[in-house]
Amino acid sequence: MIELKYDEEFAVLTIRRPQALNALSFSLIEDIGKAITEAGRSNARALVITGEGEKSFCAGADIKELQQRNLKDQREGAELGQAVFAQLDRLSIPSIAVVNGFAFGGGCELALACTLRLALPNAKFGLPEVKLGLIPGYGGTQRLPRLVGTGRALELVMTGRVVKAEEALAIGLVNRIVEGPAVEAGKAYAREFTAHSLRALQFARDAVLRAADLSMYEGLRLEADLSTLAYRTADAEEGMQAFVDKRPAAFKDQ
Repeated sequence: MIELKYDEEFAVLTIRRPQALNALSFSLIEDIGKAITEAGRSNARALVITGEGEKSFCAGADIKELQQRNLKDQREGAELGQAVFAQLDRLSIPSIAVVNGFAFGGGCELALACTLRLALPNAKFGLPEVKLGLIPGYGGTQRLPRLVGTGRALELVMTGRVVKAEEALAIGLVNRIVEGPAVEAGKAYAREFTAHSLRALQFARDAVLRAADLSMYEGLRLEADLSTLAYRTADAEEGMQAFVDKRPAAFKDQ
């Protein structure tokens, strides 16, 4: 099951299927999509995603569900996972995966889809699909190279090997290694930016994430456009006046 609750200024999504190491069934993926939509409609300023227990963030797809499926069903399953995880790209608030234990296959792909990633010291990442005669299908082949580079991504996808927390940090797969509890660590990290204007955060995120898809010329044009839009917001006026007045800014996300 999926639990979505609100804690202070945060939405907290927890995958609660510890008996299966929080593995993803198709119904669970659908529930994650519904929870992401609900979080986006709330007053939360960030979405923290983690898995129940200390062993596993999410151990990947439920392999038994993948067996004996025809091509149409398999294609629809891949498109479902991709569509749900892509909701995080369009979410109006930042998302943070706090990886506690295993993040394999679809679980790793869920973490990759988040805006930012934190790893507890016991975190382990992997895209082991090749060991089953498969390849990642929920965005892993596209998001991983954007984070760690093509060469490293090819190695990890083609070997299916496991990456521990320290290596994940060294190659840019995660932003930081933190100590648990997972939700508290995610909230503490998010507080470093949740006081900022959500409008400015969204413009900044859009500019950075689009950089991988655009030429330098196109990217600079996009940056100029978004910078100009940010400049015209009430929050920008407040931020600049607060700087002049030597006081904390009181942003209203406008």
